[in-house]
Amino acid sequence: MEGEKRKVYPCVSSVAACFFLSVIYVASLYVWNSPLNRNHPSTIKKRFFSVFIMMFISPLFLYCFSSEEMLQDASLLQLMGFRLAGLLPALILPLGLTMVLFLGPLSMQGLSGLWKLYAEPMYWVSNAKSLIWLRNHVVAPLSEELTFRACMLPLLLQCFRPLTAVFICPLFFGVAHFHHMVERMRNGLDFKRSLMLSCFQFSYTTMFGAYSAFLFAKTGHFVAPFAAHAFCNHMGFPDFGELLTYQKPQRILLMSLFVVGLLSWCLLLTPLTTPSIYSNQLFWRYH
Repeated sequence: MEGEKRKVYPCVSSVAACFFLSVIYVASLYVWNSPLNRNHPSTIKKRFFSVFIMMFISPLFLYCFSSEEMLQDASLLQLMGFRLAGLLPALILPLGLTMVLFLGPLSMQGLSGLWKLYAEPMYWVSNAKSLIWLRNHVVAPLSEELTFRACMLPLLLQCFRPLTAVFICPLFFGVAHFHHMVERMRNGLDFKRSLMLSCFQFSYTTMFGAYSAFLFAKTGHFVAPFAAHAFCNHMGFPDFGELLTYQKPQRILLMSLFVVGLLSWCLLLTPLTTPSIYSNQLFWRYH
């Protein structure tokens, strides 16, 4: 009976810590009480400061709610995925795997000539000067992966099996994105439409969150989900309607590439995330 209690209490505290951490993260974005929309430079700068503070608060939750055994096995930075062993494959393979999944959309970009734009240095220079681009591709992936993966997932992994933790963790991430519903209604969208869009966003952010959590747990590296997150933010949700704008031969080819990308991703997911490739013994050695 005492053994069961020892298993239950850490799980309750871990889940509670993750819940409060997600609430604090979202609350930090609204602490300024600004009437300006989320894309206004003033709002973006204030939220940059908020998530910067959260990047110091989140590791405190991990430290305070981690078991003594887990902290003895690895340092706080190692638990958060900051380590040198296996870093190079963690930089390359998960991002490549994610690009395989987006084979269809990437092919459409190639046909539209967008790839040529990527080769222009000024494209990246101008983007680096944009607060919206920095938010979507750097600050949001950095702060969200640090809080919702690097600090939450180790807490869940100390009492749940890896796959269970991988599916629990993104629920906090998905629910946290419901705060966009408030902003949509502020911008004049009615409640029903705002709710539908938020539910759709919850669905795909939760799916991505599960994938991101899976990458973190399998590789044991922060950079793996961060790179995948930044890339997915760049690509956005696939625009399947754009397929209809192509003529039949190209349309069939692109549809085939969408399917090939998905099937290839499914086949490569397990072999390219084998923990031994990344010298990962933090979260999977007991399973």
